[in-house]
Amino acid sequence: MRTALRGVEAAFDSADFPEDLAIKVELLPVVFPLHMVTGAAALLAVPVVAWLGAQGLARGRGWARAHRWAGRGTALIVAVAGITAFPVALVQPVTQLSAAGFVAQGAAWLGLLGAGVWHIAHGRVAAHRACMIMMCAVTSGAIFFRVYLAFWAILAQGRFFAVFYACDAWVGWLLPLAVAAWMTRHAWRDAAAFPPP
Repeated sequence: MRTALRGVEAAFDSADFPEDLAIKVELLPVVFPLHMVTGAAALLAVPVVAWLGAQGLARGRGWARAHRWAGRGTALIVAVAGITAFPVALVQPVTQLSAAGFVAQGAAWLGLLGAGVWHIAHGRVAAHRACMIMMCAVTSGAIFFRVYLAFWAILAQGRFFAVFYACDAWVGWLLPLAVAAWMTRHAWRDAAAFPPP
């Protein structure tokens, strides 16, 4: 919640940004705030939709309907946040490696969203759930990225910013995604074993 609120605040007040990031705000005066606001909204919305989905499986139709409508709205938010991630990553990047990490994160986010929508449209509930869990993991990368950045600020005392930032741009989302992929590995096996009619 705190990361999401900070994301919204940062969209309009970037005074404490490092110079490498503050220049993005100047060069992308519409796209950058749009990315920050929709990214923050995704951090809040994705867990709510996941909870509604779990309630739908346990309690029935009304919850499932709420999950569907919330999911559609969240899909739109994630799509906007994911698409705007590309210019934010590529315009005046801190390093080319960090830009590549953020581009890959945006592509993974959109790819998992698209795969999840495709699977549920074809009745593949287990595969849909697995895609959405992995999409949640990629979403959580925004939180882990900032946590690791805070550790860097404390431990490195401002040194080696570019190197750490580049590593963080990959590790922040790849680690949670790897854990989520391992946790959902059975869903893919079951989906293959029991294809929809």
